[in-house]
Amino acid sequence: MSDDAYWRRPAEGTEAAPPPAPPGPPSVPYTGAPRTTPPPRGWRPPVVEPPAPPRTLPPQDDERVDREEQAATILTKGMGIFAGAVLVVVLLILCGRALF
Repeated sequence: MSDDAYWRRPAEGTEAAPPPAPPGPPSVPYTGAPRTTPPPRGWRPPVVEPPAPPRTLPPQDDERVDREEQAATILTKGMGIFAGAVLVVVLLILCGRALF
């Protein structure tokens, strides 16, 4: 029987072949996993040396951090205002060219 014949429909008017019977119980019962050999006497897993404790961080200058953060905020806002002004000018130029 070819591979395609297995999948071909039965001829009109004939009954389909009965489904195959389910497989029976295995001839040899399952006995479980095989036994393992124990490790040699005195065996232990390898020991890893613990890491050194972390060092202490230097103290922070809170006032300096606040000053630098304020300066960064001013710079960021200034660049945003400048970019907004440039966009407004470009928008005015484009609208002026479209109208005139």
